[in-house]
Formats: sequence, structure tokens, C-alpha cells
Amino acid sequence: MEVSSVKKLEQMEFSLDSVTDLSSSSVSSSSPAVATFSCVDGVTELRFMQSDSTHCFNFDLASAQLFKLGPVHFICVSDSSSSSEEKSFSQGVNIKFKTEKDSKAFCDSFEEWTKDAVVQVSAKKSKFDNKIEASSAKMYFHYYGQLLHQQNMLQDYVRTGTYYAAVMENRSDFAGRVVVDVGAGSGILSMFAAQAGAKHVYAVEASEMAEYARKLIAGNPLFAERITVIKGKVEDIELPEKADILISEPMGTLLVNERMLESYVIARDRFMSPKGKMFPTVGRIHMAPFSDEFLFIEMANKAMFWQQQNYYGVDLTPLYGSAHQGYFSQPVVDAFDPRVLVAPPMFHMIDFTQMKEEDFYEIDIPLKFTASMCTRLHGLACWFDVLFDGSTVQRWLTTAPGAPTTHWYQIRCVLSQPIYVMAGQEITGRLHLIAHSAQSYTIDLTLSAKMWGPGASQGGILQSSTCKFDLKEPYYRMSQPQAYPVAQEPPLQPQPELSTQDIQTQNDELEEELLQQPPQNPSTQL
Repeated sequence: MEVSSVKKLEQMEFSLDSVTDLSSSSVSSSSPAVATFSCVDGVTELRFMQSDSTHCFNFDLASAQLFKLGPVHFICVSDSSSSSEEKSFSQGVNIKFKTEKDSKAFCDSFEEWTKDAVVQVSAKKSKFDNKIEASSAKMYFHYYGQLLHQQNMLQDYVRTGTYYAAVMENRSDFAGRVVVDVGAGSGILSMFAAQAGAKHVYAVEASEMAEYARKLIAGNPLFAERITVIKGKVEDIELPEKADILISEPMGTLLVNERMLESYVIARDRFMSPKGKMFPTVGRIHMAPFSDEFLFIEMANKAMFWQQQNYYGVDLTPLYGSAHQGYFSQPVVDAFDPRVLVAPPMFHMIDFTQMKEEDFYEIDIPLKFTASMCTRLHGLACWFDVLFDGSTVQRWLTTAPGAPTTHWYQIRCVLSQPIYVMAGQEITGRLHLIAHSAQSYTIDLTLSAKMWGPGASQGGILQSSTCKFDLKEPYYRMSQPQAYPVAQEPPLQPQPELSTQDIQTQNDELEEELLQQPPQNPSTQL
């Protein structure tokens, strides 16, 4: 095993113009001070000591962060403290150097020592590492560390334009405020916040995209002085001050995929002031049963390959059942015609200001619909929207069918055994999501058709179908919506058709009802 290079580093000292405890309300002392890097019993440490005082500040370099406020002015913070008193924020000191040369030499040493300190504690896993597979996290951060994927999201003009409008229409929320951008990516949301007049923005990004964000922000000098890019996870990093606003784009497929919403609420608990605001504020998962014979046949036909009994002299049929099950365990990601929906949608609300991290580990949604036509039901269609509850304007970002298509598209869970429903028949079921360590969810879906017609009140379940899906492994169909017939079998009696306007009208009514209430007390709770 290679010996850590920290053992090769000798104790180093740097002269400071002054050092002051951030938690002290007293005026900064102008007395000289000394900063010392050292390694004692395998622990790398940074110590600040005033020359006229016996009191010193000790920082474990494994958790220390350095923030540049000016050419010779810095703040150093850490989640470790030598104080025995209970604290509600990190230990921190305000440090000033006499010359830029001194400050540069200190920064170079700080980077070298902290790099070796991280190597020493690599065996100690953070909260994120304990719940997420290392291989999944590596692929995830590699994906978002590439410019082509950032470009794909930036070119989603529904997404980017809605965020821009939500920020700029609520300038009063951002002007003069401290903002934390959670999962900053290219830094675009940080620059939106700066445009809206933010006092300072901390752009937190764990992938290599942090370096690109620094370069992009530096190329926009109007914002550069008010944005600090911090490379790291919100579970691990420290900030020198509390945030008035948290902004993020943490939504994945079905809203919760990639499990970044957990990091969003962790950032809320760690960094946001008690009266702070979150952009977005709440999210809703919308669900409705659908009928799509074309999609079902497409899925079923994929497994037909394994029904060959003489494939170059080999019988493939022993694997047909497994292949069929495998294809139907993939949720379908595409954009569909809203006319395939066979019942008005329902929604499940998630309040980001109230949810705990553990609440995302398991999400259980009871389903209840009333069929609007006679047809064969093939599964459950889902989409989401989020609300930016600004002080001036409340704005929604939606991924609904019939609305302009986003890079999230919509998602459909296709049953391997469809069920038949009649107009007016009640459809019940359950959508059960369980988080797993590959940054996604296992989905258990059950849909049942209750007894219909005379005597239905005494009857029970007529037919039921259950399927299991892995949200991590979807089928990216991503076709644009096709024109489907409203009903594939003539109804017994005329029924009103479900159209895009119906969905939009219903959404408008739900939004109006929601916005009449404070976001802390949503009408639908988990």
C-alpha cells in the first residue's frame, strides 16, 4: 500500500495580519497571528494563533473549507470544533494576510495538505456514501460532468426558461440575499440568482462540472465577484453563512429518480435559515391509467425473438418467460397523446419544505380512478410538476402530456397482463416506490377493476394485474406523441373525451386551490 504523502510534508507556518472568530461579535483584532499546518498522530491539522493571546483555533483539514473574499481576505470553516459548547453552525475564522504573495503561498499549502487529509479519511464514508453504491455515484457524477449533457438540459427551453422566469419575476426574494445553488451543474441557476441581485451565491457541485462552472462564471465578470463555486457534496461541504434562498433542479424521471431530492432537503436542513425559501417549493406526481394497444404490442414483440425453436440449431424458448418479464419491468419514457388516458388523473404532493430525507426512502400512493370509457387498460401513466412559490409570482414547471415536451418526457408503467374496464367502473390500486442504492427506485404497481353495474356495491375486485419495475432501467422510447383513437372499442354509451384541455383545466383548478393556502400546509400530505 502506498504511504500517504502527508507524512512527507513538514510542519509549515505562515504569518497573518489578523485572525478573528466568526462567531464573535467583537471588532476584528489587528494583532498579528500565525497559521500552522501539522500532522500529529495521523491527523492533519491547521491551527491559527494570535501572537498576543493563548487562545487558538484548531481545524481538522479533512473537513476544512477555505473561501476567498478578496486578494488577502479569506474565511476558513470546518464542521469540527475544539469548543465543547453546542453549536448550530460550523466553526469559522476570518483571516487576513499582509500581501497577496503570502495569501497565495498559504492557499497552495492549504490545497496540498487538505488533499492528503482526504486520502487519510477516505475509508470513512459520508452519509451519501453509506446509502449509494460507489459505482452508481461514479457513473452519475461522470454523466453530469460532461458538457454535452449539460447542453441537453440547457437547451430544454421549457426547463431553463421557467427557472429564469421564476427567478426574475421574484427579484424581491433574491435581491441582497445569500443563495445556495444545490447541484449547480454549469452554474446557470447561480447566474440567474446573481442577475436578480443576490448578495452572494454558493454554487455547490460534486462532479467535474464544477471546473467548467468556474470557467463560465469567470467569463461573466458581472457575476463572478458574487458567486463562489464549491466542489463537493452538500452532505460533506461547509458554508460560512446561512442561506436565505435555496435553488436547485433536483427532479428526475417520475420526480424522484436519481434521489437528488434527498440532497435538496439535506441542504435545506444544513444551510437554509429558518425563514428561507426554496425554489422549487413543492412537487406533484400525477398519475392516470392509460390504454395503448400499439405500445403493448411493441413491448410484447420484443420478447418474440426468444420463441424461436431453431435459431441456428438452438431452441431459445427456455428463456422466453424471463425475456418477457424483463421487457415489462422497464418503465417507458416517451411523450404520449393525452387521449390515451382512460380516467381523469390524480396527484400525490411532496412538500420540499416539510419532507424529511427518510420520507423519500419509501413512497406509498393509493390509487383510485373512475374509467371514462370501455377499453383494455394497459398500465399507469405518470408525469410531474413543481411550484416556485415566490413572493411576487407563483410559477409552475410541468411535464404533463399535451404541454410542451421537456427532456423529462413522461413515464408509463406497462402491465404484462392488461385488464378490461367499462365506462364508469372504479379502478383501484397502489403505486409503491422503494429507494435502492443505485440512486433510483423499485416500483410495485397494482391496478384492479372493481365489480361494475347492478350489485357493484356488494361486489369486490373483478380482475387485477401486478407488475414490478426498475426505475433505474427505463426503456427510452422518447417518440413524439402519435394520434391515437380515443377508444379502441365503441363505448356502450356516449362518454366525454379526455383531452389536453381537460387536463389543463383540472390542473388549473388544483393550482388555484393550492395557491390559496400557505405552502407549509398543502392540501394533500404524504
